[in-house]
Amino acid sequence: MTIHEIRDKMIAASVYQVIIGLEVHVQLKTESKIFCGCSTEYTLEPNIQVCPVCAGFPGVLPGFNEKVKRLALRTALALSCEIAFFSQFSRKQYFYPDIPKNYQISQYDLPLAKNGFLKIKAEGKIKKIGITRVHLEEDAGKLLHAIGSEALEYSLVDLNRSGVPLLEIVSEPDLNSPEEAFFYLQELKPLLRYIEVSDCNMEEGSLRCDANISLRKRGAKKLGVKAELKNMNSFRAVKKALDYEAKRQEEILSQGGEIIQETRLWDEKEELTRPMRRKEEAHDYRYFPEPDLLPLLIDEEEIEEVKRSLPESPAQRRERFQIQYSLSDYDISVLTAEKDLADFYEAVVKEYVKEKKLSPQISLKSQRRDRPVEQYYKKIANWVMGEFKAALKTVKNSIQEAPVTPVDLARLIIKVEDNKIPVGTAKKELKKAMGIKFGEISLPASATVISEENAIKKVIQEVIQENKEVVEKFHQGKEKALGFLIGQVMKKTQGRAEPKLVNKILREELLDTGRQG
Repeated sequence: MTIHEIRDKMIAASVYQVIIGLEVHVQLKTESKIFCGCSTEYTLEPNIQVCPVCAGFPGVLPGFNEKVKRLALRTALALSCEIAFFSQFSRKQYFYPDIPKNYQISQYDLPLAKNGFLKIKAEGKIKKIGITRVHLEEDAGKLLHAIGSEALEYSLVDLNRSGVPLLEIVSEPDLNSPEEAFFYLQELKPLLRYIEVSDCNMEEGSLRCDANISLRKRGAKKLGVKAELKNMNSFRAVKKALDYEAKRQEEILSQGGEIIQETRLWDEKEELTRPMRRKEEAHDYRYFPEPDLLPLLIDEEEIEEVKRSLPESPAQRRERFQIQYSLSDYDISVLTAEKDLADFYEAVVKEYVKEKKLSPQISLKSQRRDRPVEQYYKKIANWVMGEFKAALKTVKNSIQEAPVTPVDLARLIIKVEDNKIPVGTAKKELKKAMGIKFGEISLPASATVISEENAIKKVIQEVIQENKEVVEKFHQGKEKALGFLIGQVMKKTQGRAEPKLVNKILREELLDTGRQG
């Protein structure tokens, strides 16, 4: 029985069904705030990106940032939403120290878009998760209750984030486990990055998630009383918080108790949720249309223009990589997780094919029977996912800033393949190349591959003389002794000896010593 089958049985045995909906707040990638010209750049210095508009001074008027609408439209279309030709801002009124106006400008009954979906893969199955709505709003400021590890007796207000443009993506309650919520977020984040609407940096607050969770008896149609969970700063924290809350609610219901509709905070240190406040309803916010802003008007021509500008989605790219490159699911998931990495991989493949003078119309099966095309794709994938990413990490550069270009990496792979440079040396030089221009690297003579049979034979004879006990073990049938001897040869040649020749000549020499013995 598989793990998925065991889990399905456990879920079926439970009296209750978990119902989860997520509210994801995404900071849109703009240089200025949604209703004023203040910078959105992340900074730790408080209250330096503030003006009378985002600080809520009386007598000032907001002005709408048009780039915000375009980025919001890209997101809504990428999520297959219905776009509203007429949408409107409203005032969401509540009183909190980090809301200087005592209301937040958001969208309520007339949002930008609704009725979309996002497909996820959970436990080997494709599931469509409904998107209830996608709407715009401004961010609040930030309250500081401590400086470093020192707790304060009062709270400090930082308004740098006040007015930062947010897009709220609200899912339908279609998620039935913490794992599905985790997979949903893992699918949504790369999509937002692929379409270049947000950097989705959770550490800087560019992507935040609140979760609504309730339980109902299996077979029941009516939803249970929900709790809203906040203060989760990673996808794994979302999963852990939902796991805890599902167990808490099930325990209360099993004992005949009732769930209170409330907002709860996730305590990362204690790994539990704590009550924060009773959950407000929409009427508690006393929404009404924002009188200082015109409605958002969108026409068919604008929608079609944005549609045409949308790139391939992560899901579409994964499907294409499987067909085009015959890579494993793991390789595809790593390569397509970031658009820049997928772009780099494909550029290396293109340059490799060009350098090797392969036909661009080659069959996916093979160009020559002894050199299946798939092995090239896999080899390049290994270099990009492994050595290239590792080398990049040492200098903390982005892929776009990397001194090593796709042309450089393709040529390096071909050099290794043609035995012009040992793979170990190539890996070292790749790391060095991240600090200087790749073309400026001059390989020392000692970095060349030793492929001359007499030179290798001489080293092998020395190793045999120095390791007579190991040679005797080999003759006794212990095959592991061969691996040790090969290792000694490679050590003496500093990894430069051509491995296939070492194996061949060593076996021949061992056979000769066996006859002499």
